[in-house]
Amino acid sequence: MMSNNNFRFAIVVSRWNNFITEKLLEGALARLVELNIPEENVKTFWVPGAVEIPIVTQRLAQTRKYNAIIVFGAVIRGETAHFEYVCQMVTTGCQRVSLDENMPVIFGVLTTYTKEQALDRVGGKTGHMGIEAIDTAIETVKCLQNVDAL
Repeated sequence: MMSNNNFRFAIVVSRWNNFITEKLLEGALARLVELNIPEENVKTFWVPGAVEIPIVTQRLAQTRKYNAIIVFGAVIRGETAHFEYVCQMVTTGCQRVSLDENMPVIFGVLTTYTKEQALDRVGGKTGHMGIEAIDTAIETVKCLQNVDAL
């Protein structure tokens, strides 16, 4: 079983709604420090929007350099059907990458109806998804290591 300082993570972050995604990343990076995961073991990749997350995630998974990839985005409902299409594309795309590439893709893309709901999930009244994503990544990688050891 790997120690925390041997984990290697890629983080893919959408610039769209960066007032939320930057907070997701900040929480994740702070949690990595708490867990003694060296800064050099974590690489961050910025993409324009949530729709671009799956292709960059797939390319990163194909490098086999990381134990898991964490994705952050914020899709906030507007006045058009665009919200549904974006949510479906990024969700399905990330799931496909995870299964096709046999790589944990930890889904930290917030899909909310309002900005307030998004803010609640980055340190507000419903916790911090950036922190939760790191904890999920570590637990998933350790679980997969246990499965591989069978």
